[in-house]
Amino acid sequence: MTKLIERFISYVKFDTKSDENSLTCPSTKKQLKLASFLKEEMIKIGLEDVTLDENGYLMGTLPSNSNKDIPTFGFIAHMDTAPAFSGKDIKPKFIDYNGGD
Repeated sequence: MTKLIERFISYVKFDTKSDENSLTCPSTKKQLKLASFLKEEMIKIGLEDVTLDENGYLMGTLPSNSNKDIPTFGFIAHMDTAPAFSGKDIKPKFIDYNGGD
């Protein structure tokens, strides 16, 4: 779990605040910095055919580890954060929640 938390913290340190007035995709160059970092992460963990285009679309293939004929699926996410809030100097807090209110 520690490795997961370390990765999460490294990702949220990137300022990916979007620019609602931008006519480009992605709306800021800062978002491409995170995409480039994630590209290297994907390669390190063994994904194949990892590509990043000029619009910030990052794709990769996780090879099957099964001999069974199982369906292919994909994950889709965005890397920007809302323009209403600052994306700088984010300090995540981890709160153990036991489900009780």
